[in-house]
Amino acid sequence: MRRLFPVTDETAARDPGGGPGTAGAEGADREWGLEELAAAYAYPSGSGPAGPEPWLRANMVSTLDGAAQHDGRSQPISSAADMRIFGTLRALADAVVVGAETVRQEGYRPARAREDFAALREAAGQGPAPAIAVVSASLDLDFSLPLFTSPLVPTLVLTGAAAATDRIAAAEKAGAQVVIAGDGMGVDPARAVRALADRGLYRLLTEGGPRLLGQLVAAGVLDELCLTVSPMLTAGDAQRIAGGPPVAVPRRFELTSLLEEAGFLFSRYRRT
Repeated sequence: MRRLFPVTDETAARDPGGGPGTAGAEGADREWGLEELAAAYAYPSGSGPAGPEPWLRANMVSTLDGAAQHDGRSQPISSAADMRIFGTLRALADAVVVGAETVRQEGYRPARAREDFAALREAAGQGPAPAIAVVSASLDLDFSLPLFTSPLVPTLVLTGAAAATDRIAAAEKAGAQVVIAGDGMGVDPARAVRALADRGLYRLLTEGGPRLLGQLVAAGVLDELCLTVSPMLTAGDAQRIAGGPPVAVPRRFELTSLLEEAGFLFSRYRRT
């Protein structure tokens, strides 16, 4: 892995022939350690107990032709480096926000405690693993799955006030904590972010899917996008990383970081 942006003295270092042979530590093409990845993807200092303002970032992968999935899943267009970053982003988060359809399609399991990040999480005042927060209006979920029955940290279910009472009861019976974040059937994105922050969960990560990300973008609550560009072409009619109705005015984000490994680009964009 090597850093392409921002350019520093280290990333700019090259041999006289213009090749990467003598590049500095960040410019060299090598596998980064977990501590380096954690530093590269650290949350802003204003998010968390030291400065309690929630920060919501998304982590998504897309092919060159805009597909966010292949055969309904993101794994076929991912890579080993992408999965290392995926694990790092989870390890830094207080909560992982995910849509119900993605839970069903991707076979979500509880987040696990990772020994490599234990000291970092403890220093940040975090528990052993992030909570998984599932967004669902219908609560059409299999509450017998380990995600609900045996997580290290209780799974949260974000839903609306009009959700079916029997489904709320089923979720709570399984051990999930139901959070009302909307007045009707659906979830209000801004209210969901605030509800999580009220529980002390400020460093937020969403892994989609596209429908949920589209709702977050439309509501203007997404602060950061971590986008992996996969050097693949899939054609077909796969979803983009964000779906749903278009926003009235396109949201403008600025590039803050760009890494590369084996042709995969790992970018970070923040809202301007």
